[in-house]
Amino acid sequence: MNQQFTDLILVAIKQRFSDLHITGGFPLIFRRDGLIHFDNSIKWSYSQIDAMIKDMLSERQLQTLRKRWSVDFALSFNQVRVRINAFYTTRGLSMAIRLLPATIPEVVSLNLHPSLNQIMELDAGLILVCGSTGSGKTTTIAAILEGINRNRASHIITIEDPIEYRFKSKKSFIEQREVGVHVPSFNQGLLDSLRENPDVIFVGELREPDTIRLTLDAAASGHLVFATMHATDAEDAIYRINNCVVAENQDVIRYQFASALSWLIVQQLTFVKKAGFRVPMLSILKSVPSVQSTIRDNKLTQLETIMLTSRNDGMFTMKLYENEFLNNRASFVHPHKSFGTGADSSNEPDYVSSLIDQNAVQDVVYRSSVADALKPSAANQNLHAADENDLSYVILEDQDVDLKDVLAQFDESKE
Repeated sequence: MNQQFTDLILVAIKQRFSDLHITGGFPLIFRRDGLIHFDNSIKWSYSQIDAMIKDMLSERQLQTLRKRWSVDFALSFNQVRVRINAFYTTRGLSMAIRLLPATIPEVVSLNLHPSLNQIMELDAGLILVCGSTGSGKTTTIAAILEGINRNRASHIITIEDPIEYRFKSKKSFIEQREVGVHVPSFNQGLLDSLRENPDVIFVGELREPDTIRLTLDAAASGHLVFATMHATDAEDAIYRINNCVVAENQDVIRYQFASALSWLIVQQLTFVKKAGFRVPMLSILKSVPSVQSTIRDNKLTQLETIMLTSRNDGMFTMKLYENEFLNNRASFVHPHKSFGTGADSSNEPDYVSSLIDQNAVQDVVYRSSVADALKPSAANQNLHAADENDLSYVILEDQDVDLKDVLAQFDESKE
């Protein structure tokens, strides 16, 4: 690991930076309290950045960077964890670096509403946390998952790209899989997890239509499922869910979403003057009969009115949340109590099985439904044969395969 880079990260933590941006021939850029700053005293050449990134990446990650011209990964060193996106620009390779808390914070230490602790008691349903990049969605979910981990015996599976928080199993048993490292895709990870007897599933970010549909199926089948999405409000989030399918199927997916949803949280960070730093501001939509019928009937513009009139059910618009919770809060926990050097959440080393080819980066396109994954294994007399019959997929070993080639493979497999 480049010593100048590791020293920079340690300084960034002490200075309470949230993000760093490193690009060739340009001053260091950092973000603190949501504002961008420049440090002209620190600058890297193009070749230095190339060497630095190459030193950080595994062979598989380097292969991904060469093919896709960008790669997401996370690193732990000196009892610090960071998430990095390396990408290609007019200045060559650049890095966007997010500093992660050294330990998984509790809900209270994130200045979140205490009602979020109720989620830890749920057995099933979809918990969808929305917001822009950098709004703290994953951190909020990590705090809730850690609450479950500390307080009840559950089997928790996370599917992420990349893994941001490393959990240490406590009362719960936690297994973490990273897309491209431990599983080829979110879709395969979801289907796999349903055959692995989970109680709680964290899907990471909902981007692709198939991932959205599989997530809804998993939540509707009796699991507690957490996911994140880029959306500005509850209405926007449901429109995105709705538009992941063709028009003739949108009534079906709205019905499925209304049935699966438990909480829909939209989060943004806002600067609180009396605190002197940014804290999360939320809107909270809960699944009650009026919300379910509004979603099914596609009357999404009525959701804000329901939230305004459902305070007794624990719902908030962002304005209500600001006025009733943030403005009336006597004190706030400073973010530096979550960020800083300390023991990584899990000291367990990664083990690479000799049976796995770590450089075989594959995309798997499934044609099976989640119902296939939910078939009890005891009912299958021949598990291998059942898998071949029930689960149909195409493996794309070349990332540069065109769509027409994928369709051709599908056609051939049907013959």
